[in-house]
Amino acid sequence: MIRRIDLRGRLAAGEVLDYRALVPRASVDVESALDAVRPICDDVRHRGLAALQELAARFDGVHLDDVRVPEVVIIEALDGLDAQVRVALEESIARARRVHADQRRTDATTTVVPGGTVTERWVPVERVGLYVPGGLAVYPSSVVMNVVPAQAAGVQSIAVASPPQKEFDGRPHPTILAACALLGITEVYASGGAQAVAMFAYGLRGESGEWTCAPVDLVTGPGNVYVAAAKRLLKGLIGIDAEAGPTEIAILADDSANPVHVAADLISQAEHDPLAASVLVTDSPSLADAVDAELKRQVAATKHVERVTAALSGEQSGVVLVDDLDQGLAVADAYAAEHLEIQTTDAAAVAARVRHAGAVFVGPWSPVSLGDYAAGSNHVLPTGGCARHSSGLSVQSFLRGIHVVEYDEAALRDVAAHVETLADAEDLPAHGAAVRARFAGRDARGERAERAEQAERAEQAEPAEQGGGGDE
Repeated sequence: MIRRIDLRGRLAAGEVLDYRALVPRASVDVESALDAVRPICDDVRHRGLAALQELAARFDGVHLDDVRVPEVVIIEALDGLDAQVRVALEESIARARRVHADQRRTDATTTVVPGGTVTERWVPVERVGLYVPGGLAVYPSSVVMNVVPAQAAGVQSIAVASPPQKEFDGRPHPTILAACALLGITEVYASGGAQAVAMFAYGLRGESGEWTCAPVDLVTGPGNVYVAAAKRLLKGLIGIDAEAGPTEIAILADDSANPVHVAADLISQAEHDPLAASVLVTDSPSLADAVDAELKRQVAATKHVERVTAALSGEQSGVVLVDDLDQGLAVADAYAAEHLEIQTTDAAAVAARVRHAGAVFVGPWSPVSLGDYAAGSNHVLPTGGCARHSSGLSVQSFLRGIHVVEYDEAALRDVAAHVETLADAEDLPAHGAAVRARFAGRDARGERAERAEQAERAEQAEPAEQGGGGDE
């Protein structure tokens, strides 16, 4: 069901291993999807609501009078929410708020020299568009993971988009709407895919020219390859969090791991999508064999058998056999998984050595499913190896650092020569002149004032000198 990649003994044989090329990886071509999303985004830009309506009919099979979900529908969704689901969402929100509240940055002022300061102010983006997918599954948890850090950052204008559902009168799934209501979000749009990203980027005007959806500054949230392609296409016009691809789990385990747990966790992420990646890295062939057996047993009993089987048997999934945990860590860092579980002896110490992962789950009692819903951490994480250079969604994702520079005359005068020297070195003499201009007039006036002061002192001194001569 799941292939094996055996790296044992290859280092001892003198091979130089490129782990990035050897680890399983999904072939998701965002670049090729650009050709598909470019005309969609252009259509939304030029035709607005009419384009969104036609695209909803083509892709979602629904007719929309308007894409904005009435506030009363959002409230009704919360009223109709299952009581246990509501309690679970409220607990998820509370835990996420607890964690994200500690991420809020404070302004910092540095006194560089007396009279010269630089302050870094942290300012939230003004308006954000949060995308919540709605394809093979329903993701109210993604509402929580997007909205909570935005609110903690102090974003004042938050809009949510999620695909329209045919069985719910062309509106997003009621559980998604209910999650919005719990978080106080009343601006929700029934729009999915690339067209939703385009709507956020270009905005949407009514017949009289007023904004029915004002353009946003930043778009965040996971989605399919077309959502990722639209983000890439429109990046620059808008800020984005990341080009999120199919979900990934990697598990670094030794012979102390429970194969039942390992198999269950691999399946948990495989059920997201046929392209989901499930990877086990282990130095224990006996664990690999036991996990294989467990996968066959557990997959047969799971709800989404076909989807899980496709994911586990795909090129993006596999068991990687290594010589030891040191090599296992090197493989895990090269893979840079969205989710990385550490199920080893002394798991905390091993986890502390991890350099590249979206989120790390330590020990047998910290499964990825916990992070998906109720650990308090964020589940919008970098995929496709992007954890080598990118972070998951957080309060910082919605903040901009602005440097505020304030120098007085003496502080500028003290460094002016260095500024002029560097300006000349870069052949930008006007830069240096901009500094000199501030002192030229002052220095001339200062010289004149000094000469006048000297003359005045000389005049005051003359009578005294004459009087002294008379005494003689």
